[in-house]
Amino acid sequence: MRRIYEDAAYRTPQSCWWRDTAPPEDQPQLEDDHRTEVAIIGGGFTGLNAALVLAKAGVETTVIDAEQPGWGASGRNGGFCCLGGSKLGSRLLAQRFGNDQRNAWHRAERAAVDHVDALLAEHQIDVDRHSDGETLLAHTPGAMRDIENGADQTAATYGVTPEIIPKEHLRQRGLGGAFHGGVTLPIGFALNPARYHAGLARVVRSKGVRLYGQTPAQAITRSGASWRITTPGGTISADKVILATNGYSAEDVPDWLRARYLPVQSSIIVTRPITRSEQVRQGWTSLQMCYDSRILLHYFRLMPDGRFLFGMRGGLRATPRAEAALSRKIRADFRTLFPEWRDVEITHEWSGLVCLMRSLTPFAGPVPDEPGLYAAMGYHGNGVAMGSYLGARLAETMMGHTPTGPFPAFLSKPPARFPLGSLRRLILAPAYAAATLFDR
Repeated sequence: MRRIYEDAAYRTPQSCWWRDTAPPEDQPQLEDDHRTEVAIIGGGFTGLNAALVLAKAGVETTVIDAEQPGWGASGRNGGFCCLGGSKLGSRLLAQRFGNDQRNAWHRAERAAVDHVDALLAEHQIDVDRHSDGETLLAHTPGAMRDIENGADQTAATYGVTPEIIPKEHLRQRGLGGAFHGGVTLPIGFALNPARYHAGLARVVRSKGVRLYGQTPAQAITRSGASWRITTPGGTISADKVILATNGYSAEDVPDWLRARYLPVQSSIIVTRPITRSEQVRQGWTSLQMCYDSRILLHYFRLMPDGRFLFGMRGGLRATPRAEAALSRKIRADFRTLFPEWRDVEITHEWSGLVCLMRSLTPFAGPVPDEPGLYAAMGYHGNGVAMGSYLGARLAETMMGHTPTGPFPAFLSKPPARFPLGSLRRLILAPAYAAATLFDR
């Protein structure tokens, strides 16, 4: 497999809080030669949701993962089940695809959150759920004015009433920090992504899905009317294949993927449990999941056990020197935003890969000129809900069924390639520099 980051970016994180709370169950490595109706490459939220839909329809399904299922973005994200998935705003979506498609996308955003909510309820998966919607906090007075001016449009778009929180009311709401106000949209919730993934894995196995770990797809080739997947321990012959590897994809498995996705690093730290008195001193006592209005945003939340999760975008390389610099940066930003906690011990720290697409919208559909090959990817940092949802919808469309939820046509438009090929990370450097200046 050819990947564009250094090897360290693809290792299983050793200091990840989620892995401590829900250690992944090791799945067997595939051995010998197998036959299945559908093979899914990638055992994260997208792959498992697709597998569940297929299994319920009686389709023989096999899922393989390069490491243990859930080792990638599904097992190391911030645990925000919320709106999102596209980097295009509502106005640009309408300009590019038309009002009907824009409106269908916004319905899909909300349907994605509802999809995960329904899964958790149906299968009784305990995920330490908390937070009533999501709160955007303004990092400048100008950002707060933008929030206020956009409230009516937000209400019209999602059919809910956003709650504007003036700066002077933040602390009494338990959101004390260096912010200039905010807005809460009552859609979404926070969860433990490892527990969500573990619950999904149990369900799909109970439905008869074969799940394998330590089974990287080394090659995908056409063999008559079937696809042949080569792994270190054996092969899989399948009528159809779903690529569900997102930011952890390889350039050559298959060759079609080359330069059609751009992995971007995101980092997270988690503190020791913060005492009630320490919370009060900072003015942050809420379990609300939040993010700030920066382009290179921070996202954070107090968890039910008192630990505080804090994440941020950034980092262009996975070398020891670059990772040390990013570690210093995330800690400095945390202490700046929450100065009363500057001496609170940070017990866990890890990074993962977010997947961007050149179109700035996700892709979920058939791979052109490759009958029986499908892919879903590119959730732009919001894969808990949207990755789950599109995995399920892709499985339906692959079977020839009408999607059971909103599924705008542009999601099936094949993604274009980024310029610079394997060096496309270089595109990020000037973009990050400009964003840093704008965020001040």
